[in-house]
Amino acid sequence: MNRDWVEKDFYQTLGVSPEATADEVKKAYRKLAQTHHPDANPGDGAAEDKFKEISEAYATLSNVEQRKEYDQVRRLVASGGYSGFGPDSGGFRGQQMRVEDLSDLLGGLGGLGDLFNFGSGSRGGPTRGADVQADLSISFEDTVAGATTTVKVKGAAPCSRCGGSGAEPGTQVITCPTCAGRGVVAQNQGFFSFSQPCPQCRGSGRIIETPCTVCRGSGTETRTREVKVRVPAGVQDGNTLRLRGKGAPGRNGGPSGDLLVRVRAAPSRTFGRRGNDLTLVVPITYTEAVLGTKLEVPTLNGVVKLKVPAGTPSGKTFRVRAKGVVPERGRTGDLLVTIQVAVPTKVGKEEKQLIEDLARYETDDLRSHLR
Repeated sequence: MNRDWVEKDFYQTLGVSPEATADEVKKAYRKLAQTHHPDANPGDGAAEDKFKEISEAYATLSNVEQRKEYDQVRRLVASGGYSGFGPDSGGFRGQQMRVEDLSDLLGGLGGLGDLFNFGSGSRGGPTRGADVQADLSISFEDTVAGATTTVKVKGAAPCSRCGGSGAEPGTQVITCPTCAGRGVVAQNQGFFSFSQPCPQCRGSGRIIETPCTVCRGSGTETRTREVKVRVPAGVQDGNTLRLRGKGAPGRNGGPSGDLLVRVRAAPSRTFGRRGNDLTLVVPITYTEAVLGTKLEVPTLNGVVKLKVPAGTPSGKTFRVRAKGVVPERGRTGDLLVTIQVAVPTKVGKEEKQLIEDLARYETDDLRSHLR
């Protein structure tokens, strides 16, 4: 966006209404361009200036996005009664307007700040600290039951001497008298009022008369600190815990960022895990699978008895209700027990003879169904 958008009526330049279609705008431009083109008016400076005006108008109105932004500017001008940038102009009904307010009214048009050399980045007030990441290694048991532990964080931290104020202990931080703690001051230019960082406090809104001897007034120092972390019951490997206000300290009195703790859980020797469900593989013998059996199965808090019916195939999974993870929030998990028929790699002479007899019996029995 440029200043001409405020001063010039491009619709009037092309002789069309603000509701004109794109085709109507193009038709009007072509007609005017033929009339005022420098080639058709050699040596005519007025015609050349007019051609430049209609070309500028068409360049804005033929671009959909630019036309939309231009219309927003013109509506604001019309509603405020602004009559131009000249020394005799009344401004917005003779009143002064802050550039920030104009930008808000225009819906945050990107070019406005660049036009007047204004932007939020010029402010130096309180700034929130950055978020910090850290890894926490815990046992499987702690993820299930929950725990309170600590994690070491190395980096920027509130100064251990001044507590983050930046002032030497026993002294105070005073509010800047120039900007009254706002961090910015107004500079008037015509009908606009520009905000810029306060020159006395450099945008912080505070003045430290006696800086801390450790951090030299910054309020921060680089060190390793221990942060207490409460791990909720049911947390899983890879989850991230957010500790608000435990990240990097803010600047100029701004709030601290957050500490993002990523959980690294050690695997269990006994159980697997699927969400809040625990998994367990239990081996049984061939005869137990054929005849059925009763098993004592471990859980997180003791053992339970599990009945395995006769004829259970290897890979069959049984669900033991409510014997999984009990999280602080959400559904209590189950214990999923998968039966695995164990096949011996070595057998004795007598066992081998029994197995061979059983094999012949099973083969004869199976073949009998085919006769």
